Amino acid sequence: MTDILKAAFIFVAPHAVAETHNAWVKTEQVHVKMIAVSNYLQAGDLLSALYEEGIRAIELCAGFGHLGVAHMVEKAAGRMHVGVVRFDLHPGLGNVSGDSLFK
Repeated sequence: MTDILKAAFIFVAPHAVAETHNAWVKTEQVHVKMIAVSNYLQAGDLLSALYEEGIRAIELCAGFGHLGVAHMVEKAAGRMHVGVVRFDLHPGLGNVSGDSLFK
């Protein structure tokens, strides 16, 4: 049997509360926890707890601009791999980057 990859997909959404707006999708080889956050700070604050859950890969939604990705990489502190889905201007955030919203 192969090891199970535990990952998290974190996306930004207005008024999201990470503790209640989350869900798991589990296949035989990959378990992904999807989590909604309201800003970059909330997302960064999750990483230690996610690491304790065994999560070793973080995928960030396109709502995270360059500054948001840098914040998350810093917070991951080498414990997890950080990947990014990219839009320069996100259609779900009024066609702006999260960097404009979460400075």
